[in-house]
Amino acid sequence: MAVTVERVGDDIAVLTFSEPPVNLYSIEMHADFDRALDEVEASLPRALLIRAEGKIVSGGVDVSQFHDQKTLADTKALYDRMIELPDRVAALPIPTFFAAHALTLTWAFEVALACDIIVASEKAKFGLVERVIGLTPTMGGTQRLASRAGVGRAKEFVFTGALYDAATLERWNAINRVLPVDGFEDAVMELVASIAIGPTKAFGAAKDILRHFEAGGVPEANAHTTAIASELFNTEDLQGGMESFLKDGPGNATFSGK
Repeated sequence: MAVTVERVGDDIAVLTFSEPPVNLYSIEMHADFDRALDEVEASLPRALLIRAEGKIVSGGVDVSQFHDQKTLADTKALYDRMIELPDRVAALPIPTFFAAHALTLTWAFEVALACDIIVASEKAKFGLVERVIGLTPTMGGTQRLASRAGVGRAKEFVFTGALYDAATLERWNAINRVLPVDGFEDAVMELVASIAIGPTKAFGAAKDILRHFEAGGVPEANAHTTAIASELFNTEDLQGGMESFLKDGPGNATFSGK
């Protein structure tokens, strides 16, 4: 299988994709992703890390899959299938992370943008390079990049088809952190673990509120915030967290993710 899931540490799921030599997207790889995400959803971890094996994260998409389509309807069906992957990642109710250790093109960057936190090594570069075949990104990367970095930056990124380094995208707020190449994987896991031990359901509630914000701004988010936050009343983490705060002061609570 091109995609595997391993459970590590404090209930962290590590989803790794590997399709040598350059991790091109294919429908077959997508099917492996679906099986892996089925496994994740069947027993939700407290955090999910998506990463790649190989010298690069991905060289892009197997273009023959586009060229093999003979009608507009067939092409639309393929694109509809492709966008399901980042949408499924974005819908997960747990903190999600993407680790980009090197070159990350097209579909892989679009999946990264669907994650909550993107961490890149200093040598990582990113690109939505669909212009080279006369296409525009089809997996939500344009709009998700605009959500993070602004519409003007998204246009520049897509129109130029250029490669942008991690430092530039961190400055744009498109990615969250840039870490040294040496010790990259350990540093990523340290970050993931620090969040995985937190109040997982509260993080899921924050994601719900932010989905409403993305859909309609502050008024839309405000209209749903109290209902979403109230649903945390019966969680072990909120009740235990309040008791710990009152008894032992702030910062001493431990959370089960329930």
